[in-house]
Amino acid sequence: MSDMAANSVETAPSRPITADEYQRMGRFRIFGPDERVELLNGRIVQIPPIGQPHVYGVISLDELLHQTLGDRAVIMAQGAFRLDPFSEPQPDIAVLCAPRGRYATRLPAPEDVLLVIEAADSSLGYDRGEKLRAYARRAIPEYWIVDIRHERILAFAEPDPEGERYSSEIVVERGGRIAPRAFPDAVIAIDDVLVPRA
Repeated sequence: MSDMAANSVETAPSRPITADEYQRMGRFRIFGPDERVELLNGRIVQIPPIGQPHVYGVISLDELLHQTLGDRAVIMAQGAFRLDPFSEPQPDIAVLCAPRGRYATRLPAPEDVLLVIEAADSSLGYDRGEKLRAYARRAIPEYWIVDIRHERILAFAEPDPEGERYSSEIVVERGGRIAPRAFPDAVIAIDDVLVPRA
């Protein structure tokens, strides 16, 4: 292949998939029944298989958030929301504005989201990179990553949409406690989220 041909392949533009097209693909069952994917920045991203510590963390967070928040918010576990016309992520947990009836005829949108939580093991680079930038760009007010491997929660707040980053980042280790900024009284112990040590 000539250099000219190689360069033209490398620079060939790709067409992003819209969230509406992604929804149609789902309705027509283009994805397999066990295939875990999400749409981010116009790309269909394959989500790694969920391991047991990941499952435990999501179950724990779901239960703890229901206990501490009650009916003040809607807790969505592993559901999709419309981030922008080219992104429909499926976070492990999203804390949404109540009441739940507002989502009867539409997916949640950025203005409905108070907190997004991802549990990460093999996906930590993606969750801290492309996904964090996408959430900051759309001004998601708070984003937590449960870092399974290092047994901690990375908490991001104060989105800077222009810089696609968060101005505030804290790390909460085992033994620590954390609460959503929207509900500072809803305190969660990190040890209650992570798999108990033997």
